[in-house]
Amino acid sequence: MPQKKNPDVPELIRGKSGRVFGHLQALLTVMKGLPLAYNRDLQEDKIPLFDTVDTVKACLGMMRDLVRELKVNKERMRAAVRDGFTNATDLADYLVGRGLSFRSAHALAGRVVRFCLDHGKRIEELPLTELKRFSRRFEKNVYALLTPEAAVRRRRALGGTSAANVRRRLKELGV
Repeated sequence: MPQKKNPDVPELIRGKSGRVFGHLQALLTVMKGLPLAYNRDLQEDKIPLFDTVDTVKACLGMMRDLVRELKVNKERMRAAVRDGFTNATDLADYLVGRGLSFRSAHALAGRVVRFCLDHGKRIEELPLTELKRFSRRFEKNVYALLTPEAAVRRRRALGGTSAANVRRRLKELGV
C-alpha cells in the first residue's frame, strides 16, 4: 500500500534471523559428539546449510536494494536521537574518565535520566549547577560529549560508528 511507512524489508530480514539461527542450532546438534569419521547422520546437514545460504543471499539482495533507495530524513533522525537518552552512556563514560568506577557512573547516569524523565528535560538541557547536585565531578566540558555527533565520533574502536571508521570500511568495500 503506497501510504504504508513501516520498514517491511528490515523487519522481514530480522525475522529470517530466527530461521538461520535455528539452522545453526540444528547443525551444531548434528555435529555434536561425532567420531572422527563420516557418519550417516551428516546427511542431515544439507537442508539447513543450503537453506541458510539461500536465505542469507536473498536477504543481502533485499538490503542492497533497500539501501540504494533509502531516503534519510536527517532532522527527524536528530529529533529521535535527542529524545531517547542515547547520550546517557556518554554521561557515564564521562564520569569514568573523571575517576568513577563504571558501576558507580552507570548508577549516577541512571539517576540523572530518572530526574530528566520526572522533569521533562533532556540531559544536555540541565544546567551545570543541576548536574553538580548529582556529582561534583561534572564540569562544563561535559556538554561537548552529550551531542549525537560527539557520541558517534567517539566510537573509534574496530567496528565502531565514527565517521572515520565508516569511511575506511566503505573504501575497503569499494563503495
